[in-house]
Amino acid sequence: MTRRPAEMKFMGGCYVFPGGSVEADDWSAETLGRCRGLSPIEARKILGDQLGAELSLAHWVAGIRELFEETGILLCVTANGGPLATRREDLRKRFAEGREAVAKGALDFRRFLESEGLYCDASLPVYFSHRVTPEKYATRFDTRFFLARLPEDQSPLFSSQEVTESLWITPQEALERTRNDSGLPIMPPTIAALRTLAAFDSWQSLCAYYPLR
Repeated sequence: MTRRPAEMKFMGGCYVFPGGSVEADDWSAETLGRCRGLSPIEARKILGDQLGAELSLAHWVAGIRELFEETGILLCVTANGGPLATRREDLRKRFAEGREAVAKGALDFRRFLESEGLYCDASLPVYFSHRVTPEKYATRFDTRFFLARLPEDQSPLFSSQEVTESLWITPQEALERTRNDSGLPIMPPTIAALRTLAAFDSWQSLCAYYPLR
């Protein structure tokens, strides 16, 4: 989980899952052309046929992009479908520099992918849930949550431009700390996701229900 900077107007200071908004470039033909593992039509079916095919797949792109911007985790593959050589120091340095440029808006995520010969692996994020803020709230959002296994040889950043701190925590502990008001402010949509995750008694049972690769 990551903590949003306190000065942010929306959920400032709260602990959330990495994420953000779908941007126009996320569903451009050029960006969608750099996706592997899921077609636009398949993405639309998974989301319940509520959106167009291209916009549906853009949700996977946005999730992969935001995860990279905020935590440095990159759910991508090479041109031949192989894993990233993240043990190489030169690649780790280039990816870090690229992440910072993308997060600052100095470089489009698509151009970063092109420059490194990478493709979004849309088979890795598994669709989890859909939440719409009730009408009684002044600030509303319509969002979809995804699950993904942490790639081998990658470690998330502790902080970044949009993250003041991050932590690994079990769903059960997060819910307990929220109930005890022990410095872990979490909004209702995130609590709902945590409750669903807490119902699984192990990582194995979670993977048996959601096909995480």
